[in-house]
Amino acid sequence: MKLLRYGPKGREKPGLLDARGRIRDLSAVVADIAGDVLSPRGLARLKKLKPESLPLVKGRPRLGPPVARPQKFIAIGLNYSDHAAETGAAIPREPIIFTKAVSCLSGPHDAITLPPRSQKTDWEVELGLVIGTTAKNVAKTAALSHVAGYVLVNDVSERAFQVERGGQWTKGKSYDSFGPVGPWLATSDEIPDPQKVSLWLEVNGKRMQQGSTATMVFGVAEIVSYVSHFMTLHPGDIITTGTPPGVGMARRPPRFLKPGDEVTLGGDGLGEQAQTVTRDRT
Repeated sequence: MKLLRYGPKGREKPGLLDARGRIRDLSAVVADIAGDVLSPRGLARLKKLKPESLPLVKGRPRLGPPVARPQKFIAIGLNYSDHAAETGAAIPREPIIFTKAVSCLSGPHDAITLPPRSQKTDWEVELGLVIGTTAKNVAKTAALSHVAGYVLVNDVSERAFQVERGGQWTKGKSYDSFGPVGPWLATSDEIPDPQKVSLWLEVNGKRMQQGSTATMVFGVAEIVSYVSHFMTLHPGDIITTGTPPGVGMARRPPRFLKPGDEVTLGGDGLGEQAQTVTRDRT
């Protein structure tokens, strides 16, 4: 299944895509895409539905993040050896964990808003995963059973805040709009092997990133297991798993986002995103 949330920001409704790519309304079946809905039992219930029996959503409504109210938005840094190399960093011996504030979550086609005085905002296409059942101190062999499905993520990053201002990466990763997720949550059966997902990103029609999750340093199962030994993961939590090479900071000369740029990205089975870059004047 491909589950999504549609409608105005803060008032999204649950939905799913039918076989023809049309949105069907799920609001009479579930309150939202969250909590127990993401459990194996909850997803099994939805899979029994006949999409054609659900109300058809007309037009092209805005899409929000496909999961409601996650407690945590966790990210993994330098998880592709070729990306680490392009940034001049050593390949990590253990996964690098940082957080993105949940307030940065946005829909897949919402604008990317640059902070007022930022000059080094960058792009990062990534495979994200969504937790379906509580995971605490889980073994690698059991880790994928805790995953409800997968999402496309643009880990937007203000490099000056991240690298030049001291402290943790989080402050370069968490500005409002820096977490586009979606367009949908592809349940695990839609992505049978998360280590065989191609990812790409373009800026103004020019291909900047092209990679595959096959080249991750730490695979999805290892990431879920590893993180679960440091914090309990709850249904709806999002972990975004790192980016392949091609980010703006590694280009010569560096290339960063500016107002008016158009960013498009996609991944196998994950759909596509498209964002226009604007500047926050507040």
